[in-house]
Amino acid sequence: MQTWQVASYDDQKRMMNLSLAAAVLLLGAKVTAAVITQSSAVYSDAAESVVHLLAVGFAAWALRMANKPADETHHFGHDKVAFLSAGFEGAMISAAAVLILYEAVRQVVFGVSISHIAFGASITAAAAMINLILGLCLINIGKKSGSPLLRANGIHVLTDVWSSVAVLVALALIYKTKWVWWDPIAAVIAALNILRVGFKLIRESLGGLLDEADPKVEREIRHLLDREVKQRGLSYHNFRHRHSGRTHWVEFHLVLDDALTVGQAHEAATEIEASVAELLHPDGRVISHLEPKSAENHAERWEER
Repeated sequence: MQTWQVASYDDQKRMMNLSLAAAVLLLGAKVTAAVITQSSAVYSDAAESVVHLLAVGFAAWALRMANKPADETHHFGHDKVAFLSAGFEGAMISAAAVLILYEAVRQVVFGVSISHIAFGASITAAAAMINLILGLCLINIGKKSGSPLLRANGIHVLTDVWSSVAVLVALALIYKTKWVWWDPIAAVIAALNILRVGFKLIRESLGGLLDEADPKVEREIRHLLDREVKQRGLSYHNFRHRHSGRTHWVEFHLVLDDALTVGQAHEAATEIEASVAELLHPDGRVISHLEPKSAENHAERWEER
């Protein structure tokens, strides 16, 4: 069953601050390597890191915003900003890919000139290892907290790893074969992979902003509801759910026997709501609408979809 493990806001903030610090440190290292080696592939890695720093800065702000409680003008909280951040991160990744492709084409047109390969390779390898560890940690915390924001940041960090791997392969081939055209080739391959990841993040972000339902979560909720209502001789309809970035919102109509008192109907509904909320712990919000069986087929016009 889909039950989120608890990852506190402090854990999330700590990981995001670590990601921001790593982005600043690695950007400096990669720019230095790009200037010294004059490699298109190393430059592409540095360009991706520039965009990554901007994206992480935006994600750090969005994390604080997403954890603000509901207020008078945002009755459902602010956590949907997590999807906005994920989309921004996807757009930044795509922009980095375009920059990398531009630099590769420029190098093809004006020629390839590379020096200090060993230095560039050592800096790139160190950056790749740091980003690999950081990216996996971000994705892990993101999954524990159900945060698309942290998960998107982790995916972005891992795309940086893949671009670094492409750089290392290119530099190794140049060193071995003395054929410098491996440099723009590796840059193009890295850019296309980064572009694919960027579009995927944008697609997922739009799905979240438009309340796209998760089929896996829906099956689990329906399975639980089917069991709960069957035990009580009840039924339900007009089921819907959405995930707003951190919180799962679930609604359904619960059909009860006309003979039940208001108190009895409320007790049954509360027990079923609690079961669904527990399934989606710690951020499940469940609302049921009670209907007498005699009115089951009377559709409420205000709820037509």
